[in-house]
Amino acid sequence: MKEMMNQTERIRHMEQTLDTVSEAVQNLSDALDVYTAVQPQMEELIRYYESPQWMADYDADNAGLIPTDLKRGVLSEDAVYNLLTEHQRLLDVMKQLTKEIEES
Repeated sequence: MKEMMNQTERIRHMEQTLDTVSEAVQNLSDALDVYTAVQPQMEELIRYYESPQWMADYDADNAGLIPTDLKRGVLSEDAVYNLLTEHQRLLDVMKQLTKEIEES
């Protein structure tokens, strides 16, 4: 914060800071609620992706046995892998943030 702010400028600045941080905290809280709620689905997706059933479905898709109008991003090798990679990156960010906050 600038040392030369007068009282009114300082209060205005800190009020804006409060609003910005409050909104970010609420957004994170909401996102964590949703994220927590989908964890059982994440586990189900991981089990499927690592199962022989996924490979059978993947092979069937490559053989043209799956309807072409069926949404099947789950059968792409990249979609689930990229999701799991991003999931791990977010966990790492949260761990690092927690560490930094605890150390401050």
